[in-house]
Amino acid sequence: MKAPLELHKPALKLDLKRIFFILLGLGVFLAVYLMDPLADATDPAGEHFQLTRQGKAAIALFLLAGIWWVFEVIPIGITSLVIGVVQALFFIRPAEVAFKDFMDPSVMFIFGSLIIGMVFTKVGLTKRLAYKMLTVVGDRTSMIYLGCFVVTAALTHIMAHTAVAATMFPILMAIYSLYSQEDTPTRFGKGLFIGMAFVAGAGSMITLLGAARGAVAIGFYNDIVGQQVSFFELTYFMFPIGWLLVFLTWGLIMLLFRPEKATIPGLREKARRLYKETGPLTGQEIFVAIVVLGVIVTLSLKSFIPAMAEIDKTSVVLVSTVLFFMFRILSVQDLEQIPWNIILLFAGAMSIGFCLWETGAAKWMAVNWLIMFHQASWFVFVMGIAFFILLMTNFIMNVAAIAITLPVALVIAPYLGVAQEVVLFTALVVAACPYLLLVGAAPNAIAYDSRQFTAAQFFRAGIPASLLLLAVVAFAVAIVWPLMGMPVTTL
Repeated sequence: MKAPLELHKPALKLDLKRIFFILLGLGVFLAVYLMDPLADATDPAGEHFQLTRQGKAAIALFLLAGIWWVFEVIPIGITSLVIGVVQALFFIRPAEVAFKDFMDPSVMFIFGSLIIGMVFTKVGLTKRLAYKMLTVVGDRTSMIYLGCFVVTAALTHIMAHTAVAATMFPILMAIYSLYSQEDTPTRFGKGLFIGMAFVAGAGSMITLLGAARGAVAIGFYNDIVGQQVSFFELTYFMFPIGWLLVFLTWGLIMLLFRPEKATIPGLREKARRLYKETGPLTGQEIFVAIVVLGVIVTLSLKSFIPAMAEIDKTSVVLVSTVLFFMFRILSVQDLEQIPWNIILLFAGAMSIGFCLWETGAAKWMAVNWLIMFHQASWFVFVMGIAFFILLMTNFIMNVAAIAITLPVALVIAPYLGVAQEVVLFTALVVAACPYLLLVGAAPNAIAYDSRQFTAAQFFRAGIPASLLLLAVVAFAVAIVWPLMGMPVTTL
């Protein structure tokens, strides 16, 4: 009688790198949480900003989340859940407050935008648009990069960059499928999707339609300075900077992620043939196009028609979601395809952003940072603002970064003879371009869903991109904007 075969279970492998960063995050959290109270921050007017116990704990949580997000020690959406859990368990904020932020309207806007991208793919509009784009840009992979980036940036002039990224994502996936059928990530795949995320931010700074941060910043500027900035004035100053960043990003992506193939022989002809095979537009495609166009037009008119200003943008986007299910374009099964990891990521970002703001930690950090430049030259002060916002907008939603930093900077600027207008536009440029962390902007996280890169790879690509961004800001502040008539000092 033969002895039964023994089942050998594979030995449990210890991921020492992962364990190290888990412990590092926890160690940093406890070190900051348990340290002695820190001194108040004091602005030039003598106003004191105390760092409370809850504020110090919020900073500790902020650092923990950053380490875990960068190194993906657990799924990025689960790190977001940790943000809510820690706030409740360590009495930073009540659980009902911390977790309520997970359903903030901005998170639901991202959900609705992802639904639009999903329905484009389901009805076939994605492939139709991808094939048409490839017939225009041709066989060279460098031109495919450029074509995709230009279209992405141009669309952000008329619709929110989150919705643009969600719309472009399936188109880029269709384009990429013609480049490689392998599951293994490629340099071209990394460059295509990381580049899309970068230029979505650069393009979105040019008009008020690209993101909510513009309206929020102008609101603060109007309240503090007492001056209005019009839609067209913003576009006038931002257009050359935004498009300069788009083309410089293209060059950087070519340097960092030069495609394995310089050309894809026969791609244009193949794309032309596949486009013809899609046939005429179907009824579903026409319906989806009309609904999405209606959303874009409604959101665009909000900036021009005062009577429409109170219409909630999230509600408008979610109307399209309801219509897609009502008319059976989507089914319950499609809900299983939604990248909930990405939605949770931004839910956690909203929660930590509100946590920093409501505990006073954000203002304490901003005042402590900016006061270091109170005896510096106007240029150093403006670049100091840019650097601080660059860091903040990578950890929390850029609207929150603007809300945290801009009011403080606008108050300090007159003491140094710095024109408040240049502070406003500098903040808007940098807040549009969180190039380091996935949590910084929705396009970053949407691009991550391509599985072409890791959070650490995105971070590494974001370092030279962020240095390039600061160089462009310095160029704008020192040369471009003064030539265009913007005051930079009050002296």
